[in-house]
Amino acid sequence: MAPKRRHRRTEMEPNRRMVSDEPIEGNQTDEFDGHRRLPISPFTIFFVVLFLLASSFAVYWGSRSTRKAPSHQLSVYERGIVKTDVCYKEILIENARVMFNRSVRHFPNPVLAYITPWNSRGYEVAKEFTSKFTHISPVWYELKSQGKKLFLDGRDNADKRLVNDLSKNGNVLVLPRVVLEAFPADLLLNRKQWSKACNIILKECREMEYDGIVLESWSRWARYGVLHDPEMRKMALEFIKRLGQAMHSVNSMKNASHHLELIYVIPAPHSQNLAEYDFGPQDLQELSDSIDGLSLMTYDFSGPQNPGPNAPLSWIHSSMQLLLGGNNEGGLVSHAHMIFLGMNLYGNDFVLSEGSGGAIIGRDYLSLLEKHRPALRWDEKSAEHFFIYSHENLQHAVFYPSLKSISMRLDEARAWGASLSLWEIGQGLDYFYELL
Repeated sequence: MAPKRRHRRTEMEPNRRMVSDEPIEGNQTDEFDGHRRLPISPFTIFFVVLFLLASSFAVYWGSRSTRKAPSHQLSVYERGIVKTDVCYKEILIENARVMFNRSVRHFPNPVLAYITPWNSRGYEVAKEFTSKFTHISPVWYELKSQGKKLFLDGRDNADKRLVNDLSKNGNVLVLPRVVLEAFPADLLLNRKQWSKACNIILKECREMEYDGIVLESWSRWARYGVLHDPEMRKMALEFIKRLGQAMHSVNSMKNASHHLELIYVIPAPHSQNLAEYDFGPQDLQELSDSIDGLSLMTYDFSGPQNPGPNAPLSWIHSSMQLLLGGNNEGGLVSHAHMIFLGMNLYGNDFVLSEGSGGAIIGRDYLSLLEKHRPALRWDEKSAEHFFIYSHENLQHAVFYPSLKSISMRLDEARAWGASLSLWEIGQGLDYFYELL
């Protein structure tokens, strides 16, 4: 049986006075259990509560100020991960952590970013990090010939919605790449064909509201022997100048105060001296008034037959020296701003004993790190990270960009006052874009 609840005492003890319902006169006070009871006004209660709330907020915000900021609010430099002694675990953990504010630019000069229709991640990166880039070049078009007829192939690849989205997100310029696949002799030896080519390109820019184009033809012309013939080389440069002047005579559909731009793609020399087919200082001088920039392909230094770093820093430096006709204190250094220094965001996985292998992108690289847990090494000479692993009794060497290697190439571009071109966004890791 449950114990009975003790009833409250209802009778007052002899030494206590019954509290009267009548108001107390004068300054009298009542005593209850030996304590003095003072009247409390509603204003007093209000100020006490307000004081307690203010104190609580002060303590809360004070503790927040001393609390460590979440990692996604700290930059890669603040997290201390831009370094040579990087561990594979760090890359796996940190690569997708990007600062919340993605709109701040750290690299002061123009940045051209290529995207391709076969890598949809590039489209996503272009929209997520729009403010990091000044130019976006979708790889969409080829200018082809069929007999005497010229036509532009690639409209099926073009994504008008992407162009509109990028325009809304920021001030980035959209310049699709056009590869000149027309037979060189048929195009270059017939000046009427020059006008047709210019009109076709300008028409596409107007209809699709592009801000210009990135033109690629030099490597193809070298394969056809055009650049070995002084007369043909002169005609080739004249054609580029004609196209550039035509582009400059037309204003952008989106910005009436800005003309259409022409950026021209050139390969980097692979030796200490310029070969006959290399683009050099005289070519730069010839085109400097007619084009808006040169996209210099300083990547693909190594291949399966000669495995090694993708773009040694010393090679990048010497390529700039050769192109500008000296060092960064002389020659054509005033034209350095026109050079969009190329930087690869892909890597290579070479099979050392077989002379085979090929390009890998970010997801492939992360998969290799997770599977093999390798020790990453830093090559001082090339300023690149790499690692070795074995698979089915074959040794592989993997070279892939890192925060440190990219940071050093950005420093090189800054030292020259050069711009930057990225091949291609969507192939790299997300935290790479924090450096830009």
